[in-house]
Amino acid sequence: MLEIDGSQGEGGGQVLRTSLALSILTGRAIRIVKVRAGRRNPGLAPQHLACLLAAKEICDAEVEGAAIESTQVTFAPRRSASPGHYIFDVSQMAGRGSAGAVTLLLQAILLPLALTDQPSTLTLRGGTHVAWSPPVHYLQWVLLPTLNRMGLEANIEQLKWGWYPQGGGEIQIIIHGQADLHGIDLTRRGELTNLEGLAVASNLPSHIPQRIAARVNKLLKSAGLPATVEPERAAGPSTGAGVFLGVTYANAQAGFSALGRVGKPSEEVAGEAAEALLSYHCQTAALDSYLPDQLLLALALAKGPSTLSTQEITRHTLTNIAVIHHFVERPITVDGGEGQPGSIRVEGDGP
Repeated sequence: MLEIDGSQGEGGGQVLRTSLALSILTGRAIRIVKVRAGRRNPGLAPQHLACLLAAKEICDAEVEGAAIESTQVTFAPRRSASPGHYIFDVSQMAGRGSAGAVTLLLQAILLPLALTDQPSTLTLRGGTHVAWSPPVHYLQWVLLPTLNRMGLEANIEQLKWGWYPQGGGEIQIIIHGQADLHGIDLTRRGELTNLEGLAVASNLPSHIPQRIAARVNKLLKSAGLPATVEPERAAGPSTGAGVFLGVTYANAQAGFSALGRVGKPSEEVAGEAAEALLSYHCQTAALDSYLPDQLLLALALAKGPSTLSTQEITRHTLTNIAVIHHFVERPITVDGGEGQPGSIRVEGDGP
């Protein structure tokens, strides 16, 4: 059984999610110790427990330590991932209310299901747009289009919005299966081709998304970019607001967002997302700081080399590389220090 130190790198849920995906893909049993030791509340939180239980279901794994606050888990797949129709509800799986991010849950099971020989349909319920996780629109506008270029087909439909702390959101993902992953060159982004955005509020007055959209559009227009952000009031059981921006270049996609909270002015929400986009637009790296760590598992499994440039080498990215090296013997070279712009090259062929 392979033992993995959950405190390594950023010491959070990334170690768990990547380890689960690779355990399923390689069939190798794992023990993760010091789970989320780098967090204020160590151990499994609801969304991490949901990841573990979802991974268990798709490969009929033998699991120990599947409980909230558990700091050690073992996971032993009994078979490879099985395609099918699955429903995973973070609150139900955790046994208590939670806005745990469904996009993070997906990280543990997307690649294993995509590499099966049949399609799968997932219904995921929980937080769809919450802090410290990629919002669903990031997957729609950035991650999945990039994976599609690498040979993985999947589509997401937003059914209900789920904000922190209530959650209650719902998405449906169709994973086409039979993914044939190949390497990709993401070193140059090329010319800007499209910019889209949404300023959204659920169970709040209509002037809130209108003010967010107006401010974002003003900031983008003053920088010479298209002002195309639309206000929207979205259905869902929870209350929240935010803005979500997707920008497409000839050879890359990037995404930026900001969430509202009680006492945070709409104009501040707008400025946070717009300034992040403008900061990215004014530099030359192909990828934003969020995409590399989400791509790395696919890059490590792909046929042929890959190269990317990024706005920032993050600790999440470095952590993911370290976890991947427990399972996949493949050179991954990082040029640039943590917190700095840099490039990543994945050599050779996947397993």
